[in-house]
Amino acid sequence: MTPALETARLYLKPLCAEDAVQIQQVYPRWEIVRYLAARVPWPFPDDGAFRFVNKVALPASENGTAWYWTLRRKEAPDVLTGLICLSDEPDNNRGFWLVPEWQRKGYMTEATRAVTDFWFNTLGREVLRAPKASVNHASKKISASAGMRLVHTSKEHYIAGELDSELWEITRDEWNHLFNL
Repeated sequence: MTPALETARLYLKPLCAEDAVQIQQVYPRWEIVRYLAARVPWPFPDDGAFRFVNKVALPASENGTAWYWTLRRKEAPDVLTGLICLSDEPDNNRGFWLVPEWQRKGYMTEATRAVTDFWFNTLGREVLRAPKASVNHASKKISASAGMRLVHTSKEHYIAGELDSELWEITRDEWNHLFNL
């Protein structure tokens, strides 16, 4: 079960089937998708959000192998501004996206800290790993500010093409030492 979470400025609401409508409206933008794994269909189909929410995300949530939240600013709680997820997938435990007009304002840092704490201190996981394109400097900054470290590099396929890729990680002990949560 994915619980609702809250930060100083955000509500993190568990993903539900009705969210597909807003995701379809805001998600299919190059600024959002270019550094996502190439398994995401691009161009994004007209029913892409519906299929993702109902055939991928919600079944994984029901199986207890993934947790998905929509991001909503407290000033506009009905407006979906992004998505963040945790997954038991090896070397790919956390992913996120945020609409461009709300990037670089600290929202994703707040959201990642809330879900990372959930990963370690509610789910009891030992390590969190997050892959990213090396050119995705904003994502790397979020990971670095949360005490994560680069542990592996490779080439991977993203929507933008084959790119240098990085795998970042942090352990539960490191997390709790840094944030005393």
